[in-house]
Amino acid sequence: MSYPQIANLPAFMQNYQQILSSYTEPFVRAWRHRELIRAVARREYLSRYSGAALGWIWAVLAPLFVLGTYTFLFYFTVPELRGNQAVSDYAASIFIGLIVFNLFSELGYRAPMLLHEHVNFVKRSIFPSETIAWTAAIRAFIYSGISFGVYIVFRLLTVGHIPLTIFLTPFVVVPFALFMLGVTWFLMALGAFTRDVAHIMASIVPLLMFATPIFFKLDYISSMSPVAGLLMRLNLIGDYVEMMRDIAFTGRYPNPVVYLLTVITSYAVFIGGYRFFMRYKSVIVDVI
Repeated sequence: MSYPQIANLPAFMQNYQQILSSYTEPFVRAWRHRELIRAVARREYLSRYSGAALGWIWAVLAPLFVLGTYTFLFYFTVPELRGNQAVSDYAASIFIGLIVFNLFSELGYRAPMLLHEHVNFVKRSIFPSETIAWTAAIRAFIYSGISFGVYIVFRLLTVGHIPLTIFLTPFVVVPFALFMLGVTWFLMALGAFTRDVAHIMASIVPLLMFATPIFFKLDYISSMSPVAGLLMRLNLIGDYVEMMRDIAFTGRYPNPVVYLLTVITSYAVFIGGYRFFMRYKSVIVDVI
């Protein structure tokens, strides 16, 4: 019985390598085109505030203005919060949720039109159009990172410390980045065939904001209605908001079961979105 198993070993190893390469192909191709991704991402980063007198300083002022507005609003509209730490805590909690959701919304709005924005590049047969998702995601995460830096400074000024669990941020950001890349590839492909996808996303994203635990917590919804809490758990953005709150605000570790399921789902979306885009990549060039 051992001889047939040994004889089939090369075929098994070949199949194993093919399966492994199919799940690592997006990273391999991104690494191969890393210089191109870096150059395009740098151009996108610099072009966002080109022509503005303050330039990249707006990347700091914009989240600072949002955080200051929420703090001011809660202080004067909720008398019970005046004179204690609750005002800044509530504003910071909401701001964490907004950082995550705004990152999703930026890519959700842009993704359907990304190929149209870069049509001059895409029409060139040698241009790896799948790298556009990487450059768009890098730009979005850079500005979200700046907002996160504003949050850290705000907490240090208002509380005087930040939880040590904040150093676990990469373990949440990395799977979230993979999830967003998968979503971006999927929307890019659909948006190439019809511009209606952009209008659909413009209608869905604002509604999704109210189904995401930005102004409330999932535990509260679950206590009020277990069914509603379960349905909201299906919103992966909400899970990432809750996990970021846990490690950056409350100082708690994320639920390991929720974290594991979220990571697995995110990687499945990442691979699925990439394969969907690559499947129609050759057709996309002719339809945009």
